[in-house]
Amino acid sequence: MNIGEVAKMAELPIKTIRYYEEIGLIKPKRSTNGYRIFRESDVHKLTFLGRARSLGFSIEDCRALLQLYENATRSSADVKKIAQEHLACIEAKIKELQAMRSTLSHLIEACSGDDRPNCPILSDLATLS
Repeated sequence: MNIGEVAKMAELPIKTIRYYEEIGLIKPKRSTNGYRIFRESDVHKLTFLGRARSLGFSIEDCRALLQLYENATRSSADVKKIAQEHLACIEAKIKELQAMRSTLSHLIEACSGDDRPNCPILSDLATLS
């Protein structure tokens, strides 16, 4: 299969597939003229990577997950640890976003939004922490 066919099957941009090859996540074979030749296993890996990235896993997490996926003697505890660490990061980000939302909502409520120059939003942004 060529890169265009694989991109459609894995639902990834061609540029992403080239990047994944560049960083060693996939290793398609090459023909004598240098064209990439993708196998079903490459499509499967790319689909796997696309799904993992859509869940927010980092490239390094994806690399580790892919290595575990390809290792028949893996321990599911190793996979679970990576997923739990990622979930903890997501939960921390959610808390951070909720705090940002709360602060911004409070500032918006405090601002009269009229023609006067006094603005608590700008005042807060200019305040040193």
